[in-house]
Amino acid sequence: MRLEQLTSKALDTANIDRYQLALAVAKRSEELQNGAPTKMNVDMKKVKPADVALMEIAEGYITIKGFVDKA
Repeated sequence: MRLEQLTSKALDTANIDRYQLALAVAKRSEELQNGAPTKMNVDMKKVKPADVALMEIAEGYITIKGFVDKA
């Protein structure tokens, strides 16, 4: 899946805006770099942690909490 499609799917799945998605991907990517196990069946030596984090969010393996609307 192309990066644009994956990003769009992640935005729809998590129901957040692109800035919140960027923060969530950065946080999950850091966790993966520090040794957290991935929830997907991918080789971490061949795929970047940020891409894995985005895939996990898009597929719904990772839930994003802590964001509230400023309405």
